[in-house]
Amino acid sequence: MTKTWLITGAARGLGRNITEAALAAGDNVVATARDPGRLADLEARYPETLLTFALDVTDMAAATVAVTATLDTFGRLDVLVNNAGYGHAVAFEQTSEDSFRAQIETNFYGVVNLTRAALPVLRAQRSGHIINISSVGGRTGTPGLSAYQSAKWAVGGFSEVIAREVAPFGVKIVCVEPGGMRTSWGEIARGNAPAVMPDYQPSVGAVLDLLRTYVGNEIGDPERIAGIILDLSRRETLPAHLVLGSDALFVLAQADAQRQREAAEWAQVSRSSDFAGTDLVALQKLLGGEARA
Repeated sequence: MTKTWLITGAARGLGRNITEAALAAGDNVVATARDPGRLADLEARYPETLLTFALDVTDMAAATVAVTATLDTFGRLDVLVNNAGYGHAVAFEQTSEDSFRAQIETNFYGVVNLTRAALPVLRAQRSGHIINISSVGGRTGTPGLSAYQSAKWAVGGFSEVIAREVAPFGVKIVCVEPGGMRTSWGEIARGNAPAVMPDYQPSVGAVLDLLRTYVGNEIGDPERIAGIILDLSRRETLPAHLVLGSDALFVLAQADAQRQREAAEWAQVSRSSDFAGTDLVALQKLLGGEARA
């Protein structure tokens, strides 16, 4: 069956690759971007199945209009891809309030806004996929990326909660968490950064040094990732989180191992906060699993 997609941040990077993959598969696509003119070449190639739309994802009213335009043009909405996002690698102390807030607004509230606009449609259909493009940085902490990774952590939690809310009426949600990809993300992240204060050189400075050598050599192939996302749109069973890339798996394994070590080291302190005679039986029944004392 032909599907209809609404994709944010479609003018470049992974969003562009996802748009091309969906169109090549014969699907309909509403491709949104701040500057949809950058998609003119695709409009010429796919005049019947592509609609481009100017969208600032931080504008809730505009998100609603984008969903309405999708329905008016193609009659339904099957796949929402929340892809729009960016980050700046700057020490938190050197990040202005406006810059921090703008990254949160785009990377997190952009997802919230489009999801809020799309859910009534998907609920009425009793079907649909929401694919939120996050990052392995949504489960790790990297010096210099306080705003970006805070937003991505929020996207992961939001996706997991909403996925459980909507599962009874057939809507599927997955949080995709890639590692480094050969897109323009790294160039934007390290571009126009202020000189790192000396006290942050060992932490943020080290990350910026890494980006200088890593940008352009990332192992993640955005075309292959787009192909995986196309496949996800055809699946009825999705994971809550899908990590993509060997680098992402490596980073996540290190982070999880550290959490496990710390949890074990501090377990006695954790338990010491309980009332005496705590009984976990009721919690076990509620969660349907085994709670460990």
